[in-house]
Amino acid sequence: MPKIFIDDQEIMAAEGATVLEAAKEAGIYIPYLCYHPDVSTFGGCRICMVDINGKQVTACRVPVSEGMVVLTDTPAVALTRRVTVEAILANHNPDCQACVRDSDCGLQRVSAFVGITEENLASLRRGMSEVPTDKSNPFFNIDHTRCILCGICVRTCQEINGVAAIDFSHRGSHTKVSTLAGEPIAESKCESCGECVDRCPTGALAVKAHEHPAREVKTVCSYCGVGCGIYLGVRGDRVVSVCGDKENPINHGQLCVKGRFGYHFINHSHRLTTPLIKRDGKFEEASWDEALDTVATKFNEIIAESGPNAIGGISSARCTIEDNYAFTRLLRSLGTNNLDHCARL
Repeated sequence: MPKIFIDDQEIMAAEGATVLEAAKEAGIYIPYLCYHPDVSTFGGCRICMVDINGKQVTACRVPVSEGMVVLTDTPAVALTRRVTVEAILANHNPDCQACVRDSDCGLQRVSAFVGITEENLASLRRGMSEVPTDKSNPFFNIDHTRCILCGICVRTCQEINGVAAIDFSHRGSHTKVSTLAGEPIAESKCESCGECVDRCPTGALAVKAHEHPAREVKTVCSYCGVGCGIYLGVRGDRVVSVCGDKENPINHGQLCVKGRFGYHFINHSHRLTTPLIKRDGKFEEASWDEALDTVATKFNEIIAESGPNAIGGISSARCTIEDNYAFTRLLRSLGTNNLDHCARL
């Protein structure tokens, strides 16, 4: 473990770690925007500049070495950061109150740290991207006026999901995150998993109809038998959000489109809460004992009249493996192999 010095503090850094990672582990804050621990380093935002031996370098890209001396807040470094943040803010949507990431925004944190003032903002020639917001996806929007071109979404889609539905397009001041040929995101090969939305440091990728939860409940996703760990965001008696449990050994925080965005059935007004039996052409509420007796009676009648191959069963991906196995044994004990599963559809 190499010994380095950050702002006169002696630190034992992990072998192969970058200066930024070593500082974070030691509790020393170095501002950044394009860095994320889940994806490769990018070094594009230039916010994490530090002084090493009198030279300014990006802390997210430089590996630690024995005896390295790092200064994180010299006047020259502070000036570089402030000018860089000003350049980002010059083309950024100033309406933070209407942004879903307000008070939880990476750009806001960095702006406060580098000392952006009203005088700084007043001196800027403000402007915003004229690329219209992409609202084609049913779950999230892409607002280019809030995009800082950090590339976290691009690397997430390429490295974590292996889909590569988005990338940088155009050059210079016209650079933007785009799908192939600039198609709406819903018409691209995007799988709507929301991993990019989860990692976006600003409101450029924002969930539609977002509500901040009052509390979070740790649980397991019920959509399939994988058992991904999730946190349900609860507000009153409603579930308003879902995020992955990064400490869960099954999914490490990653979720599919169903696990992240398919929670609305929980509070849906049409959700069944009791068994229904059709009588005289209309469904009526019944007890579980009555419903199960009805099913058993109908099974016996159909088997007696047409044989066991006249019945079948459809199982659910939301059941556990044990429940699905018991269901298959039930149908086969009745003499039929007519089994299907909703996940096949």
